[in-house]
Amino acid sequence: MIFSQHQRIVFVGDSITDADRRTAAPYGNGYVNIVRNFMVARYPHYNLTFINKGVSGDTVRRLAMRWEADVIRERPHWVSIMIGANDVWGHFTYNAREAVPIQEFRNTLRALLQRARQAIGANVVLMQPYAVISDVQHPMRQLMALYASVVEDLAIEFGAALVRTQAAFDEALQHQPESFWSPDQIHVNAQGHALLAQAWLRAVGYEF
Repeated sequence: MIFSQHQRIVFVGDSITDADRRTAAPYGNGYVNIVRNFMVARYPHYNLTFINKGVSGDTVRRLAMRWEADVIRERPHWVSIMIGANDVWGHFTYNAREAVPIQEFRNTLRALLQRARQAIGANVVLMQPYAVISDVQHPMRQLMALYASVVEDLAIEFGAALVRTQAAFDEALQHQPESFWSPDQIHVNAQGHALLAQAWLRAVGYEF
């Protein structure tokens, strides 16, 4: 496993990470809470600290605006980032002003990673954005794949652990339809969050 004893892990991202963390404080009802429960159960002697700083609706632009307060100030040893869904979704909804062009997405996320490394020496777990869509020719699925490729490139550049969320859903979609995992092809239900948590745990070397 990639973590050491007494380390702090901050999770940042959009609503998928947020998962109602204010009403279900402090970890939310999503994959972050599931990850924490499994990690604590398997590695209680590590005494890891988990912090959920997900904010519903975030794009990488909005994440950049709160990076100092929600990441740097927390001084985590690790930062787990899942961002990009809203950056892409904005291209397909009424809220096109929120859409983030792919080059801006790349440049902003790279700058955030550089800041975390230089300011606090944080290590990184990067989660790829995904679409719960079986049809690989679907326009949103295709655009999401391009943003996911950016995340993969940055994972290589920064030596980050990479969580291949789309691959996890593609495997699951061979057995259950889109609606089984998500009501809208982006937000996931309980079993979708469990799938994300499983992919995250595998990426960090969790011993199942």
